[in-house]
Amino acid sequence: MKGIIDRYEGDWVVVEIDGETKDFKKTIFPEEAAVGDVVEIKGNQVTVLKDETEKLRKEINDLMNEVWED
Repeated sequence: MKGIIDRYEGDWVVVEIDGETKDFKKTIFPEEAAVGDVVEIKGNQVTVLKDETEKLRKEINDLMNEVWED
């Protein structure tokens, strides 16, 4: 399953998956995982999807630029 890291809460990572949030143990996430990263979760293995994260950040940045244009 794929999701986006929403936030860290102590020993837990809150991930948004299909509009809902789910909690996962922080220990299964790579150290470099950060809020806003797109991740793939397979059992107890989490992979940061760097290409998808960059694409999402670019889309959000483009939308923000559209909203704030004069």
